[in-house]
Amino acid sequence: MTLPHRSVLDRELNELRDKTQQLASMVDNALDKAMTALQTRNIALAQEVIANDEHVNALRFDIEKECLRVLATQQPAARDLRLVVATTHIAGELERIGDHACSIARVIELLEVEQPISTLHKLPKMARRARTMVESSINAFLAQDAEQAYALAKREDKLDRNYDELFHETLLEMRDDEYIERANYLLWIGRHLERVGDRSTNIAERVIFMLTGEFVEIA
Repeated sequence: MTLPHRSVLDRELNELRDKTQQLASMVDNALDKAMTALQTRNIALAQEVIANDEHVNALRFDIEKECLRVLATQQPAARDLRLVVATTHIAGELERIGDHACSIARVIELLEVEQPISTLHKLPKMARRARTMVESSINAFLAQDAEQAYALAKREDKLDRNYDELFHETLLEMRDDEYIERANYLLWIGRHLERVGDRSTNIAERVIFMLTGEFVEIA
């Protein structure tokens, strides 16, 4: 027989997971739209990403308030306590990923519309890899899968290599004075995508803490 208190706690923990999944979906959508706006030079779409960031922020703070309420009213222990604490950190990392999407969108407003798609270099590939890392880290959280969280380190290594390649190739092209400003914008975007990978790894580390009680660095 399930105790009434346990039943209430389970329901509230499930609600926290659902809201975290919703937040992850929102920031993934923001990244997708930001990169689509970049590839199509769609200023209106970029502005939509910027405007929607307030909804990401609001959900992040809602999750944090719910976590505090659960701590105060349900007094979870052991793994349940770690889940609530980890959720507050994960929500913060997701909100920062949304900020990176927003920053990419702001860079798009600075780019000249007529610039060719060829100048994007490795950015679309980096974006796909970064979004996959966000998805994998959240899936590890939802499935409570430590092995999936550990596996994220290899993906971050690849994303870091992508950024290094972008950086060096772009530096070579900076020999063209007309390209310097554009190259700086592309490097900014690449850096934001690389940071999305870092934050996904932070989420994975919180998942491992949640499941094992140990703080580890996987990358």
